[in-house]
Amino acid sequence: MPEPGGVRAVKSASRAVDLLEVLAARGDRPARLRELAEELQVPRSSMYALLQTLIERGWVRTDATGSLYGIGIRALLTGTSYLDSDPRVRAARPYLAEASERLGETIHLARLDRGDVVYLATRESHEYQRTLSRVGRRLPAHAGALGKALLAERPDSELPLPEDPLRALTPHSHTRRASLLADLARVRERGYAIDREEGVVGIAGFGFALRDAAGESPATDAVSCSVPVGRLSEEHEQRIVTVMREIRERIESAGLAAGSGAPDWR
Repeated sequence: MPEPGGVRAVKSASRAVDLLEVLAARGDRPARLRELAEELQVPRSSMYALLQTLIERGWVRTDATGSLYGIGIRALLTGTSYLDSDPRVRAARPYLAEASERLGETIHLARLDRGDVVYLATRESHEYQRTLSRVGRRLPAHAGALGKALLAERPDSELPLPEDPLRALTPHSHTRRASLLADLARVRERGYAIDREEGVVGIAGFGFALRDAAGESPATDAVSCSVPVGRLSEEHEQRIVTVMREIRERIESAGLAAGSGAPDWR
């Protein structure tokens, strides 16, 4: 079928990308040929041929028996190239480290991708009790401070959300659009998002959208501070907000300088 831009999609390319995304989403759970063929609704013979092609090119790996499949090392090379070439990520890294050092907490940089946020950089806390995350992690945007900070940058009518019920990651997650919209209204009024155990039980988060100089387009990136709720006092919360507001402004200024002359990626 023709795409919106008038160019017909290449079926084999779409199928290869779908396969890689499925394998990547499984993490450390390898897949069998039958599972992949059924999930993507592709004949087993076609799926086997596609897998062998991608194994040969390093995008998929298989075990010694040839019956289990996982994401290959070429995906890592592509992912790191994306991060290394992104001016916002390069500009933000030293400020994430500074915020983590000053607050003693874990700091994240993430980007909105449709209805999810994807972690681009993380600086872990040196405290014994800390939050754990990884670059490349993907979470529903409605279920955390990073995502809510970015959703609040958009009109309610343009939010990339599925139909109710929304996916619950914890008992504290928003599962209804109406509840989320009320929260986003508070985010806009406050200027930052708060997540109290909505994404991970025992963890609170404070998210701040990163805007460009003109402010004409909704923000696509945000930074956040994650804190174990047992360590979150009112005084510490106020300090987190103060420091993260400062860090946001410095990242925005550094990103503008780092991105001058860079392509305007869409």
